[in-house]
Amino acid sequence: MADQRNGDVEAANPSSSPVKSTATKVNWNRTLLLAFQSIGVVYGDLGTSPLYVYSSTFPHGIEHRHDILGVLSLIIYTIIFISLIKYVFIVLAANDNGEGGTFALYSLLCRNANVGLIPKSQPEDRKLSNYNLDLPSKETKLSESIKGKMQKSGAAKVVLFLATIMGTSMLIGDGILTPCISVLSAVSGFKHLSQDAVVWISIAILIILFALQRFGTDKVGYMFSPFLCLWFLSITIIGLYNLIKHDASVLRAFSPTYIVEYFRRTGHKGWISLGGVVLCITGTEAMFADLGHFNVPAIQLSFSTIVFPSVLVAYIGQAAYLTKYPENVANTFYASIPDVVYWPMFVVANIAAVIASQSLISGTFSIISQSLGLGCFPRVKVVHTSAKYEGQVYIPELNYALMVACVILTYVFKTTQQIGNAFGVAVITVMLITSSMLALIMLVVWKTKIWKVVLFVVVFVSMELTYLSSALYKFTQGAYLPLALAVILMLMMAIWHYAQKQRYLYEMRNKVPYEYLTELSQNNKIQRIPGIGLLYSELVDGVPQIFTHFISNIPAIHSVIVFVSIKSLPINRVAKEERFLFRQIEPSGYRVFYCTVRYGYKDAIVESWEFENELVENLKEFITQEGGEGAIEEGQFLGRARDEGVFYLIGEAEVLASRESSMVKRFVVNGAYQFLRKNFREAKKLLAIPRTRLVRVGMVYEV
Repeated sequence: MADQRNGDVEAANPSSSPVKSTATKVNWNRTLLLAFQSIGVVYGDLGTSPLYVYSSTFPHGIEHRHDILGVLSLIIYTIIFISLIKYVFIVLAANDNGEGGTFALYSLLCRNANVGLIPKSQPEDRKLSNYNLDLPSKETKLSESIKGKMQKSGAAKVVLFLATIMGTSMLIGDGILTPCISVLSAVSGFKHLSQDAVVWISIAILIILFALQRFGTDKVGYMFSPFLCLWFLSITIIGLYNLIKHDASVLRAFSPTYIVEYFRRTGHKGWISLGGVVLCITGTEAMFADLGHFNVPAIQLSFSTIVFPSVLVAYIGQAAYLTKYPENVANTFYASIPDVVYWPMFVVANIAAVIASQSLISGTFSIISQSLGLGCFPRVKVVHTSAKYEGQVYIPELNYALMVACVILTYVFKTTQQIGNAFGVAVITVMLITSSMLALIMLVVWKTKIWKVVLFVVVFVSMELTYLSSALYKFTQGAYLPLALAVILMLMMAIWHYAQKQRYLYEMRNKVPYEYLTELSQNNKIQRIPGIGLLYSELVDGVPQIFTHFISNIPAIHSVIVFVSIKSLPINRVAKEERFLFRQIEPSGYRVFYCTVRYGYKDAIVESWEFENELVENLKEFITQEGGEGAIEEGQFLGRARDEGVFYLIGEAEVLASRESSMVKRFVVNGAYQFLRKNFREAKKLLAIPRTRLVRVGMVYEV
């Protein structure tokens, strides 16, 4: 069932390109405004990583002066290759009509390769303006071969789905860890504070941060962006100061030979240190996850002109300082600040650390909103917080869950060391999954030449696997945390999706042939009552069994019956004029229609009165277009029925495992799924259906 999202949203303009499309054609004024806002929402995490990278890379101190140059060279080329080349110039191009994140990649593959697990596709869906499917060409032989194998392989579909929800789970874990490590790192710069005081101040800041989320990304971006601009300016100036004052020769680190020398000299220790180096790109994944809040040009502009040069200069300046004072590596950032500006920078650093948490919180809201639309997450309320900018959402339940998790982790771990170990695993796993799915998109969707795909995999996947192996080395020292969180979230998402799929397959197996309606029309015992009855079903074809169950209990139906199937498509938005797909069911005089209401995973379901008006107007238009004798009279009859009232017939189907099911299936369906269904929002609440016009019919589905 699709989710409800409050607030007005502008519809996306369909792009002519299936590859490098954005949600809307924007002018430069809007792009510059969004670029400014993105600084306050997207880059806080990436921008505040200089607070803890060197201390995490050298937890036991610096043994050799040239180690600083080796690590600086690693930081420079990691940011250039992963953040700049991979994300800004490649990954952002894989947006789904302006939406980013793991589910956007999954939706691209689902509609281009038909690898979704729930078989709900219809030929008419491919005619939608946002579907963006390429016509076959002579250069797609390899693409078609891979696509065919994926469509036929159930294992491939399951693996792809599991990879998607794992990436989503890791990003949520990232959204929990980012506020903890950022705020703790900043507050720890307060001299003479006890560790307990640092923890409690951090918890208070985190609670305030999550309380601000209800105002939406638009307002949060305006509030935070000026502070982040000040932060980037400050770390640039201090970096240049340290470079000029202490040791300008660290600029030699732009030569990659220092990386080779570093690994030759340090060996196994150098490999372990990669778990700290990888923290320099934390927050990079937010550029793609938060894309729906902004647009591609805005993200590319803000990163290339402000964020990228600022963080490079900050790391270079800290390296110059460490060549003179290597003993201060445990507190590199604060130790390298000149005394005269220490306290102003402490205040700015704390504000920046709070803002750093925003990027992954916003990204988490976006990706859960997408997963709801694809039926991969239990129902929660999604609030659209901006009428001007598409994709800016807030999820109250998730916001408070993240807050509680952050407070618990901060209280339990107390320091950044173990959280940093966990942080690295979450970040690099999301990046590795993104790279793997992007390689598939290159082959199946973009139809890229094979040598380019191989080059992409060799360069980026090999880098990320190396970093992941180092991060996992500290499994018992906190790296287990994101994996444990991911397992819990994956199980929840997989159970929900599995039960939804089984429910749909049950309805497909037990649907009633259309001849039933002919028999019903000849049954004088069935009374017709005034009004329009909307019977909701998962089916996109056939008479739902719940309808026969309703008739057997109440031998009366409304003068006009519409079987409504709310269908989520693997695209971000469906144009309003393309949303309703009608079909009349014989006998035509019985006035029974099928209506498939198509939504993208970022569309908002409107209030019931607005939905009723749209449905009735589109149904009138359908009747008029179909023509035939009596079309005008039928339209007038529909108008009178509308005046009598629109009533909602909802099937309260309880999904239970059949008696022959295994113990595992009974636990999943009867236990875990029922728990999720009862503790998350009900469908009638999400659809905002008035109670006075709601008829619920109970039924048991044995799957």
